[in-house]
Amino acid sequence: MELKEVLQSLSELFQKPLKDFEKRHVVFWIDKEAEFADVLDDIQLDNVKIHRWTANNNFFTKYLLEKEDIHNHYLIYTTEDVDDIDNWLMDTVLYSKTFFADKLSLTMKDLGMDSSLRGVVKQYKRFFDDKKRYSKLKSYAIEQYTEETFEIAMMSVLCNLRTPTLEEVLRTILMDTLDDSENKYLSQINKLLGKQVFWKYMNHYYGFDQEQPSLKKLFMHLTITALSHSIEARHLTNVKQYIGERGRTNALVFIDHWMHHRTDAERYDEFVKQIEKEIRLPEMIQHLSVDEFKKVDVFPYFDQAIILYIFNSLKQHHEDFETYKNLILLRRAKHFYGANRYVYEALYNTVEIVEFAKGFSRGVPKESMKDMYAKYVQHYYKMETYYRKFYVAFDQAEQTDLLKELRTMVEHYYTNWYMGELSTHWSCAIQEEVKDQWGIEGVLNQREFYKTYVAPKINKGERVFVIISDALRYDIGVEITNRLNSETMGSSEIHSVLSVIPSITKLGMAALLPHRNIEFNDKGQIIVDGMASQGIENRMEILRKASEDSIAISYMEFMAMNKPARRERFKGKKLIYIYHNSIDATGDHASTEMYTFDAVERSLDEIYNIVKAIRDDLSGTNILITADHGFIYQRNPLEESDKIEREDLSYLEVKRRYILSKEDRDIDGLLRIPLKGIISNGENLTAYVPKSTIRFKMKGQGVNFVHGGASLQEVIVPVISFKNARRGQAVAREIEQVDIKLTNTTRKITNSIFNLSFFQTEKVEEKMTPRTVVIHMADEQGRVISNEEIVIGDKTADKPEERIFKLQFVLKSFNYDRNKDYYLMIKDIETGVVLEKIPFRISLGIVNDFDF
Repeated sequence: MELKEVLQSLSELFQKPLKDFEKRHVVFWIDKEAEFADVLDDIQLDNVKIHRWTANNNFFTKYLLEKEDIHNHYLIYTTEDVDDIDNWLMDTVLYSKTFFADKLSLTMKDLGMDSSLRGVVKQYKRFFDDKKRYSKLKSYAIEQYTEETFEIAMMSVLCNLRTPTLEEVLRTILMDTLDDSENKYLSQINKLLGKQVFWKYMNHYYGFDQEQPSLKKLFMHLTITALSHSIEARHLTNVKQYIGERGRTNALVFIDHWMHHRTDAERYDEFVKQIEKEIRLPEMIQHLSVDEFKKVDVFPYFDQAIILYIFNSLKQHHEDFETYKNLILLRRAKHFYGANRYVYEALYNTVEIVEFAKGFSRGVPKESMKDMYAKYVQHYYKMETYYRKFYVAFDQAEQTDLLKELRTMVEHYYTNWYMGELSTHWSCAIQEEVKDQWGIEGVLNQREFYKTYVAPKINKGERVFVIISDALRYDIGVEITNRLNSETMGSSEIHSVLSVIPSITKLGMAALLPHRNIEFNDKGQIIVDGMASQGIENRMEILRKASEDSIAISYMEFMAMNKPARRERFKGKKLIYIYHNSIDATGDHASTEMYTFDAVERSLDEIYNIVKAIRDDLSGTNILITADHGFIYQRNPLEESDKIEREDLSYLEVKRRYILSKEDRDIDGLLRIPLKGIISNGENLTAYVPKSTIRFKMKGQGVNFVHGGASLQEVIVPVISFKNARRGQAVAREIEQVDIKLTNTTRKITNSIFNLSFFQTEKVEEKMTPRTVVIHMADEQGRVISNEEIVIGDKTADKPEERIFKLQFVLKSFNYDRNKDYYLMIKDIETGVVLEKIPFRISLGIVNDFDF
């Protein structure tokens, strides 16, 4: 340090205002290297007397300062080590200020550190040998250094952190490796700061105190201590040495933050799985009831235990279905749900399937065609949804013996019970009721689609869009309807029509066109009013006969266009048919039929996107969505009993689910359905379809995915009527998300562990969509000071009391200022927007680490 800088620093010291107990400034200038000994006599400071203190004038110096002159400011210069002198002035040194003019002093001054920390800083001189480390430390801009903030800041630098926090230091070190000898961050800290610094703070803040500390033991201490908040200590006796008596809340908050970290959580999962095996967690909790650990989220085994509990309960025919579903819904907000998501979803739909089946303890009733049709569109279709959703999840989950057993259970109820009984009774009803013509009293026939749904709008001059999705089954139509109602401003309703027989594409597509007559020619082609109907170009010509301003287009071509291209292509068009084919194109081939349900999931998005493009790019308001037919799909390989030999009939056409023949006779095992009323030349044609879900034995093609027959799944076709609404219209209703509100009125926290209740203000229904929030406590700077809790607000209950969430929060151990505000933060997970910031006062009295 140059003399000029020394004089400036000394002047600043003497010019500082006196404190209440001070009468003057006394500054001890310690210059051990005697760098300024020769120039001391030349130094002058305004109103300050300068005195040399040596080993030989202790008494005189003390007498001077304490007796002879107690009023003037003094600069006491010495080259001795104050601690090594037989120091008579130690008490004076302690209440005075000390000044150093070496490199270390310059560093401390540059950092804004008080000289009282010189002894601490001196221990870590090696740390300042590197300019990058020093620059990083300075960038933290710490306002007030203490020994603790200084040491934590240095560890933060060595861990390359943006901000100096002990929690980040700890997580960064553990993230590297639990092997102390291989951990690069711990090695650096040990090398530059000493081996005790890190462990000192682990003891102080997390209660980790072991004679031979290691990172692995520390990780075990943190996880097991966090676990002890939820599981009583008597169940954890085998690992009680890893449960801290101090720092318990800090351990829980640390583990919670790590588990919720967007990128670092994966590393936590890796470590905690290893520890779980080593401590034999399953053995420790095997005698606990599921209620005792259903909310625990430290180790992954708890999710496995819950899954096993529900699975075994189903196997043992326990029928507590709501409990099982609520358990799964509860786990969605927990960290390890993500790793088990598809297993949980498969399990959830298995519960739905079993519950559905148990609702028919006497079996599916045998009823008339009209009643069975009505029951299907009201209720039976749900079984198709559960079965489909089960396999969507099953296909994405890692295959295990448990999943295979679930699949066996699902197939038992769906294939053997539901499909067997439903299809058998429906076939009986057809055989009894269908004599001369295919139809059901009071049910609209597919051939009436254009006349009923399209023509009235066209005749009024309205513009109509018709989306026809090949093999869009009724249950899929219900899902599309619900999505459109919840995610758009428009309104949609689902109806149904009875498809043509056979339920095949070429005939179903023809039935949806404007027509007077539909015929089969000798080549098996469908002729509509004298025109070929196969292919989009032919169908467009048929549409133009009914409405000149018509166009037909494929989904692929439609979606390939941008907005200007769409507007130009459909300019002036009043009737637009859009043909979509993802489900049938996938299911109708042996090599891809197993991906049928994946194609359904994809189709849900594709059809939604068609509607969105029509609405946004073309200002379309009238949209109809329908299908040519449905389908049957069973995942398990079919038994030989599910197939029958084809009858020795002369035929026009034959497939797995039907025979078209000019012969007219009754045949065992087959339903005879005259085509009168379906096609104009139907008097000479009869469709023969196997009863139930039986297939004809044939070579080639897929066998699990079929259509063409007369099952409910094949012949009930959805018709979705979507009416778009724009902002400002009287019928328009904005899409809103539910709110999550704090219900507690008290704004004072008196315990480090406390409970709060939250309320989902609206039920989820049309136009009112779910919201997921994360909730935690934070200080004025936004630093998280508690665990984080996730609330998934998707409850559909009418009763308000069924939309309550009770959560427990744990505060870090800290000296909270009872006169400052701390904040409960409610943040939307999807957008990151803080929805509410509610001030609280925290008054914990004597801060302790116990849970009371």
